[in-house]
Amino acid sequence: MHTDDGDRAVLAVMVFAVLFGQVALYPGVPELVAALGATTALDASTWFLAAEFAGFVLFAGVWGALSDATGSRSPLVLAGALGGAASYATLIGLAGLGGLEFVTVLALRFIEGSLTVGAFSLSITMLMDLEGGHGRNMGAAGIAIGTGTALGAPLGGRLTAVGPLVPLAVAAGLLVVVALLATRVGDRAPTRERRGGLRAALAGLAARPALGLPYAFGFVDRFTAGFFALVGTLYFRQAFGLDAATTGVVLALFFAPFALLQYPMGALSDRIGRLVPVVGGSVCYGASTVAVSLAPTVELAGAAMVALGVSGALVAPATMALVSDVASGAERGVAMGGFNVFGSLGFLAGVAGGGALAGSLGFGAAFLAAGALEAGIVLLALPALLRLDVPRGPFEAGRSV
Repeated sequence: MHTDDGDRAVLAVMVFAVLFGQVALYPGVPELVAALGATTALDASTWFLAAEFAGFVLFAGVWGALSDATGSRSPLVLAGALGGAASYATLIGLAGLGGLEFVTVLALRFIEGSLTVGAFSLSITMLMDLEGGHGRNMGAAGIAIGTGTALGAPLGGRLTAVGPLVPLAVAAGLLVVVALLATRVGDRAPTRERRGGLRAALAGLAARPALGLPYAFGFVDRFTAGFFALVGTLYFRQAFGLDAATTGVVLALFFAPFALLQYPMGALSDRIGRLVPVVGGSVCYGASTVAVSLAPTVELAGAAMVALGVSGALVAPATMALVSDVASGAERGVAMGGFNVFGSLGFLAGVAGGGALAGSLGFGAAFLAAGALEAGIVLLALPALLRLDVPRGPFEAGRSV
């Protein structure tokens, strides 16, 4: 018999495993792309990270819509995880043969992203299907995401020291674990009869423009994540002369508080409302991003990374909970798929745009642009947030419509 608490824990482990494998590649991405046949570090790293998230963007909504239309999520998680694992394994096998064209690497990376996003997005959607409070469920997703990234960064750097392809092998193995766990959780997707098919789910999503708010914040938050995955990694290595392992530790200064505070911050948003965590967290997040680049020493930069993690933990679960607040049960797969589409677009923009800015204008301008975007979204979205009918704290109750 499946229980909400038991399945919540298993689903959190699944989300953790996907993110750990993904982030483990980041600290050593220059060495990894070189092992896969690339000749330049910045451009090749940009394309390598961007190819995966192009697959995320194009297929996150497809997986969500398919799960809503069929009324089943677990088998799709299984398929996506196994497909992603096979893609990683193929990359390793081809690299071992030698003479690998980098365009082939990018094609396989795109396929991997298209498949892995099914396991990632639908695992979060299955958390949304549980009872117990949207903030609590998204807090569980957030702590899984944060813990996976917190441990993936430093351990990924150490794995790279063993061999540049080792993080790929670990990511493939973890996706196999996700596939196995997918067979152990209860599928609580609303029945097909309740939802009325794919067309009704998509129509319901189109009828809820308020989803644009969490989508916008998700875009900007993941922009910053993509920015640090590439530009932050290269910045720490170049500005402070760090190796891959030490860079992973510095990145973990952000991801550790981001992980540990996700669940309590999600529960907090259930009690005090979404407005303060989303608005306050976004402003602090943007300021901390700029502070990282202004720090004259690696120690001060590390302190700014900790502040970045705390701010991110405040905003992330509340933003995901907004999706649950606005979407009905029959639309959750498509709604969370859409959230992940915009998040993946943000990550893609953070990698490509951040890399382009850093390459043309320098690291300082790139960090300033990322911080300004994170804080600026608050000014644009605040009036709509104040009008949104979502759970609010006592001091916000009168503003609900």
